[in-house]
Amino acid sequence: MSWRRGERAGARTAHRAAEGFTLQELLVAVVVLGLLLAIGGWMGWGLLATQRVEVAARELAMVIERERDLALRHGRSRSLSVDGSGGLLEAAEVAGGRLEISHNLPLELRFTANGLLIDGGTVVVSSAGTELRRCLVMALPLGVLRLGRDEGSGGVSAANCVRDERA
Repeated sequence: MSWRRGERAGARTAHRAAEGFTLQELLVAVVVLGLLLAIGGWMGWGLLATQRVEVAARELAMVIERERDLALRHGRSRSLSVDGSGGLLEAAEVAGGRLEISHNLPLELRFTANGLLIDGGTVVVSSAGTELRRCLVMALPLGVLRLGRDEGSGGVSAANCVRDERA
């Protein structure tokens, strides 16, 4: 008798599997999947914005170091336009896109023949989607570059640029 009861239960299970899922089961699965995708997308957007800021700040530092290296290699003074085509800030825009860039730099950064940066200032890079604000300080008289995290809430200032372990 127990053998027949098990046979009927197996037949019902096979019949149920052949019918597919109920509407309620499908709706629950779609809602859960939608929530997972929304959470993943939101977190992914924040990570992308953070990486965009990181890349742009490092690209700015790299362009300045490259210009300093060219002045040293050729043994003559050079200048790097800040705004405009081929300028310093264009390098950050190309690297990161959709960025907010604030600065107190002069129109040109000038380098001496021995690689010293004559002009200084600060650049702050931020982006929508992240609270991270990277800053790049060009300190005089030696033209030292410092990359850090901007802790200020207002304008652009070297005092707000705090070096952190990632910079």
